[in-house]
Amino acid sequence: MRKKIVAGNWKMNKTFQDAEELVSTIAEELDGVDTKCEVVLCPPFPYLEMASDYADESGLQIAAQNVSEYTQGAYTGEVSADMLASIEIGYCIVGHSERRKYFGETNAQLALKVENLLEHAIKPIFCVGELLDERNSNSHFEVVKQQLSEGLFQLNEDEFSEVVVAYEPVWAIGTGVTATSAQAQEMHAYIRQLITEKYGKTVADNTTILYGGSCNAKNAKELFANPDVDGGLIGGASLVAEDFIKIVKSF
Repeated sequence: MRKKIVAGNWKMNKTFQDAEELVSTIAEELDGVDTKCEVVLCPPFPYLEMASDYADESGLQIAAQNVSEYTQGAYTGEVSADMLASIEIGYCIVGHSERRKYFGETNAQLALKVENLLEHAIKPIFCVGELLDERNSNSHFEVVKQQLSEGLFQLNEDEFSEVVVAYEPVWAIGTGVTATSAQAQEMHAYIRQLITEKYGKTVADNTTILYGGSCNAKNAKELFANPDVDGGLIGGASLVAEDFIKIVKSF
């Protein structure tokens, strides 16, 4: 049975003190709670080790928001998979639409990032999703297919089995507009079908596919009720402990 996951992407938010208060509150509130999903927090790089200390005691998992496509060397400001592994980071977001848009990340770069992470036993949370004009022109399926084909489908079956996919319609990220439950299910089912065609039904059935894009405490339960939606990659709502915990308890 595939894993259910709720991951909170904090993006570039919170001072160290605020971040510590947030992670400690989440850890305390979920202590002893029989959640039906794995809870992953994705704080900015400077807070990863602090968050990992809380995770060790609470059962939370910690993810980085990005990783370099390079393994080491003279790349000022970059963080390698080896560095993340050295502080026991379990997950890492790859290819978020904001990285693609603002930093020009290509599918070829993302493929290298995924491979580096897997070499260090870190699970990639690989993001796919279409722009509004791509959906309006009915090319959203082809866009997502290309992102998967060029970013992930170079992996063998065993490698792919370590990947989490996150579908985030770009037009719904940070806009307050959410894909309808039917739209989310339609794309998640399509993604699972592509995985089936590439790797077979067993791998596809065991692949966790998350929904992101203005998922919040009010709509999470409806979204998570879809058969192919296995949780969420949560943005703004993950910055408020009460809201994030409600989302975690939406299963």
